[in-house]
Amino acid sequence: MTKPISVHLGRRLLAEFVGSLFLAAVVVGSGIAAQNLSPHNIGIELLENAAATAVALYALIAALGPVSGAYFNPIVSIIDAGFGRLLWRDVPWYVITQVIGCSSGAVLANLMFSTSAITLSTHNRASGAHLLAEVVATAGLVLIIFSLTQSRRADLCAAAVGSYIGAAYFFTSSTSFANPAITVGRMLTNSFAGIAPSSVLGFIAAQLLGAVLGGLIVLALYPRKDNNANFSTEVSP
Repeated sequence: MTKPISVHLGRRLLAEFVGSLFLAAVVVGSGIAAQNLSPHNIGIELLENAAATAVALYALIAALGPVSGAYFNPIVSIIDAGFGRLLWRDVPWYVITQVIGCSSGAVLANLMFSTSAITLSTHNRASGAHLLAEVVATAGLVLIIFSLTQSRRADLCAAAVGSYIGAAYFFTSSTSFANPAITVGRMLTNSFAGIAPSSVLGFIAAQLLGAVLGGLIVLALYPRKDNNANFSTEVSP
């Protein structure tokens, strides 16, 4: 990916909105499709959901990275600003756009499968194990992205992020949301991919903690701050 600093903010925000919308539509839509195609088979449903998300992440990051950085995730935007590659004054616009995009994508997925545009999820995920999993998932995502960018291998981010999130669907009990924007969006669908509103704040708090831990690990591994390195992102779901 290349720096988006020279790209007009409006174009960057459009890319973030489109990417966040498609990301949420893929996560929620593939979850609904998995329920329809493989009813009562949770393992296959999870595999279908994870595979669709991993492949879509690769495609979206590769396509939109040159315009906006392809963050689709408030945490990644904030941390990249901390590393000096995104202007702090642009961060609030990125975060708002990502949340609106992910929420719109969830609504779009609901409509594509002939369900109510907004149906709040009843899927409670706020156990201690789920929250610990979100800390781990988010720390790992931050580690993957910023280890690559700090070592000037940002061109690998699309494949690495897609691969990591696909794997994290299975090795974390939370199925690796690792993204506050997608967490809010997934609250709007009472489907396989949904999360109950009562679980959202806990998830976001766990994600923020994971982001801090992941950032500290990156700083320990790559202590030299390099403002000239390329950068990229994810999303996780």
